[in-house]
Amino acid sequence: MGTLLVLVVLLLGLLGTPLFAIMGGSSELLWLTHDNPQLRFLRFIAPNVMDERFAGSPILVTIPLFTFVGYMMAESKAPDRIVRASSAFFGWLPGGLAMVCIVASAFFTTLTGGSGVTIVAIGGLLYPALRKQGYPDSYALGLVTTGGSLGLLLPPSLPILIYALVAGIDFTAAFKAGLIPGVMIMVMLGFHAAYIGVKYKVPRERPSLVRMAEAIWLLKWELGAPILILGGLGTGLTSLDESAALTAVYILVVEVFIHKDLSLRKDIPRVAKASMALAGALILILTMANALINFVVDQQIPARVLEFMLQLGLTETWQFLLVLNVFLLILGMLMEGFSAILVAVPLILPFAAKFGLHPFHLAMMFLLNLEIAYVAPPLGMNLFISSFRFERPLVSLYRVVLPFTGILALGLFLVMYIPKIATVLVDADIDRAYVEAEKNREPPRAAWLLQCVQEDRSNPLPCTAADRAKFGEDGTQNPYLDATSEPAANPDPAGAPSAEPGAGSGEDDLFRQMMGDAPATPAAGGTTDDDLFRQMMGDAPATPDAGTDKDAGAEGAAPSGDLDDLFKEMMK
Repeated sequence: MGTLLVLVVLLLGLLGTPLFAIMGGSSELLWLTHDNPQLRFLRFIAPNVMDERFAGSPILVTIPLFTFVGYMMAESKAPDRIVRASSAFFGWLPGGLAMVCIVASAFFTTLTGGSGVTIVAIGGLLYPALRKQGYPDSYALGLVTTGGSLGLLLPPSLPILIYALVAGIDFTAAFKAGLIPGVMIMVMLGFHAAYIGVKYKVPRERPSLVRMAEAIWLLKWELGAPILILGGLGTGLTSLDESAALTAVYILVVEVFIHKDLSLRKDIPRVAKASMALAGALILILTMANALINFVVDQQIPARVLEFMLQLGLTETWQFLLVLNVFLLILGMLMEGFSAILVAVPLILPFAAKFGLHPFHLAMMFLLNLEIAYVAPPLGMNLFISSFRFERPLVSLYRVVLPFTGILALGLFLVMYIPKIATVLVDADIDRAYVEAEKNREPPRAAWLLQCVQEDRSNPLPCTAADRAKFGEDGTQNPYLDATSEPAANPDPAGAPSAEPGAGSGEDDLFRQMMGDAPATPAAGGTTDDDLFRQMMGDAPATPDAGTDKDAGAEGAAPSGDLDDLFKEMMK
C-alpha cells in the first residue's frame, strides 16, 4: 500500500499537480493509512501548522508585503535608475559594465526575491548594452543568466526569511551571516569580470564624481528601502513585519506620487493582484509542508535515514557535507527555490544536529546551493527563463553558464570548509548570550541555539566539550546553583554571629535547601521553613514536639504541626 501511494504521488507530480496539493494530500493519506488505528485521523496534519512557531511567525505577514514591494519596483522604472547608478560607480573599472550587471542584479534580487524578475528586468536592460560595448556574446548571456540568482544571501532576502521560518533560527542573525558570503561571491564574479574586460579590451568610461553624485541623487528614494528595513531592525525600533509594512507603504508613495511611474488606479490593483497570488501560493505551500513535517517527525524518518547513512560508512562530517551538497544541488534543479527550502530543510536538520553543524553555516551552504542550482545545467530554472527572454535554444546556454557555475561552486567550497566566513558576524551574538546567562546564573541555552543545530529547539543541548563538561550532556546541570554561597560578612567587629543559629543563609540558600542541594539547619527545638516544605512534600517525617494537640499553647506544640495537618487535609 505504501509503495502504491508513493507511485501515485510521483505520477501526480509529473502530471503537474500543484506542490501544495501533493504535500497536503500526502499528509492526509499517510495519516489515514497509519499503522496505529488511533492515529488515523486528519486532525494530525494540523499541530505543526497551528503552533506558535509557524502560525504566530511575523514572516507570514512579511512574505506578501515584500512580494508586493518587489512587484512594484519591477513594474516601475526602478531597474533603469539602479543600472544608471551602478554604471556611474563601476563603469570606469576594468569590466565595469559587467560589474554594473553584478551589483544591479544582486541589489534588485535582494529586494524582489525572484530570480526570474531580475533576468527580465535587469538582464533585459544590460544584455544589449554589454554586447554593444564589446563583451563576447557568451559572456554577456552567461552573466545576465547568473545575475538572476545573486543577492539570495544579502538582507533582506526573502529566501533567508523563509529558511529562518522553516529552520526556526533567528532571522536577524541569519541576515548577518549572509553578508560576508554574499559579498564574497560578488567580489569573485567582479574579478572574473575585470579579467574579461582586460582580455577583450572593453572600453571604459572615465570616472566622474559629478556623475556619481547625480546617480546617488537619482537613486536616493530606492536606497531608502534597505535603509528603512535594516535600520529599523538594527535599532530595534521596528519588528520584521513592521519594517515590511513601512517599506511597502514607502515604495508605494515613491513609485506612485514621487516618481509617478505607476498609476494608483490603473497599475497598483494589477500589481497587488499578481503579487498576492504569488504570496498566497507560497504561504499555502508553507502550510502544507509543515503538515507533512508532522508525519515525518512522528515516524522518525530522518533518524532512520541517518542510521542507513551510518551503516554505509558516512561517519565523518566532511563526508556528510559532500553528500548534503550533492543532494541540495539536485533538489534545487528539480524544484523551485522556495519549494526546495520547504521540502529539504526539515529533512536535513536532524542530520545536521547529529554532526554538530553551526545553524548559520548550514543556512549559507543551503542558500548557496540554491544559487548554483538556479544556473546549473541541465535543469536550472534561470536557464529556462533566459532561454525564453533572449530567444536562445536551452542547450546553447549550458556551455555559457559553466564558468559562472564554477565560480559559485568555488564560493560554496570556501564556505563549506571555512565555516567562519558564514559565522563570524554571529559570534558577537553568541558571546552576548553567554554573558547574559552568566549574569542570570543559568545555562546559556540561547547561545546553544545560535551555536549548533538542535534536534529539539525547546530543549537545546550544549555544543562544545567545555559546555558539556560544565552543564552535563543534556544541559540540565546548573553549577551556579550547586556552588555554596560565601558566608555573610560579619558586621560585629568582636566576632559575634550576625544571626541566630538556624536563621538561614539568605534566599539562595533557602532555595537550594528546598531543592535538596544543601541540608537545612533547623534551630534548636523547632522546625525551619525548609523542613516544613520537605515534610509537606513527603521527603521527611514531621517531628512535632510533645504535646501536638491543636489546643496546646505555643510552648507545647511544634511550630509546623497545624500548618502541616492543614496542608494534608487540603490535599485529601
